[in-house]
Amino acid sequence: MATSREAIVQLGDSGNGHHPRRPITVQRRDPAIGVVVNPLSGRDIRRVVAQASVFPNAEKANMVLRMVAAAGALGLGRVLVSTDDFGVAAGVLRGARQHAADEQWPELTFCELDRLTGTAQDTRQFVRRMREAGAGVVVVLGGDGTVRAAASEVGETPLLPLSTGTNNAFPQVWEATVAGVAAALVARGDVDVRSATRRAKALEVQCGSVAELALVDVCVSASTRVGARALWKPETLRELYCAFAEPHAIGLSSVAGQLLPTTRDEPHGVAVRFAGSGTPQHRVLAPITPGKLTALDVAAVQRLPLGTPTTSAVTAGTVALDGERECEFGPGDPVSVRLTDRGPRVLDVRAVLDAAAARGLLRTGPTAVPEGATGVDAWRVPPTDGGSH
Repeated sequence: MATSREAIVQLGDSGNGHHPRRPITVQRRDPAIGVVVNPLSGRDIRRVVAQASVFPNAEKANMVLRMVAAAGALGLGRVLVSTDDFGVAAGVLRGARQHAADEQWPELTFCELDRLTGTAQDTRQFVRRMREAGAGVVVVLGGDGTVRAAASEVGETPLLPLSTGTNNAFPQVWEATVAGVAAALVARGDVDVRSATRRAKALEVQCGSVAELALVDVCVSASTRVGARALWKPETLRELYCAFAEPHAIGLSSVAGQLLPTTRDEPHGVAVRFAGSGTPQHRVLAPITPGKLTALDVAAVQRLPLGTPTTSAVTAGTVALDGERECEFGPGDPVSVRLTDRGPRVLDVRAVLDAAAARGLLRTGPTAVPEGATGVDAWRVPPTDGGSH
């Protein structure tokens, strides 16, 4: 499929200091990875109020450059990067110019949209266009909300979410160089996609006529207005549904993680009913926002089975997906939640690097230390020509 003129822009001069100008169409189909950066992730009001550290855009640009360098060292020919009006793409461009004569530096191209909105719609469009341009892996720098947006468009293309957001229950924390190596090995076909990825669970939400997807949690609140989207008032929380629940997470899923820890691989999720004005069975101290432990009263907790829709008992309020309120509902708009094991295909960085080590993809010489070798023997290289050392 040929890409549109608006979709891909080759590395060139910046016309306004924010992102490169858009000169030509790229139709090459060499192996590629796509990198989508949310310039607003890790900078919202929840972090400011909590005196939490923000994730600077300069570091996001440096992360992209480290991934590009690693991918180029492995012979990957192309890296596609999203554009923005906050200086991330411009920082990548400035750094890339220092490698213009580097033979191992891949072709760096920038995706542009007809109009940047500063919303999750930008992420969805970038992912769609990178897939059309041949990206074999899509790397996303952001938090839970950014990754959720990407997951709606990624299809069967492996997704590698890197943590740079406010709530980061789903994205992973990896050094960008290592992430670039793993993404390049899979995009080039050196490591099989099936062994390099795992299928994530997801929560399918029906809110009246609106269908949505969440990767971590769905919270039903009695608050009747979406407002600033972030969940601020714990007393309004009524129901919580989690695809997985890790005690060390930040965000609402940490509540379920203290009550019924559930891994990403277990074939069920967790459902929590908050006490509201009723009698609590548990009181949980949880870091539902950075910098603050909040006490929440819980009436009941149970496993959420795969495949069975659960209808909310709340008749009016809002639904938050992965920590952000997205839709309002009333008595005529019932809310149902269904856990599925057919979420996005997520790149397993550890599995990719383990496979690379087992197959010797990143080394030369003998394929392995002789079995049983210890001490000095383990340092000797076995002869390959019948000679002796």
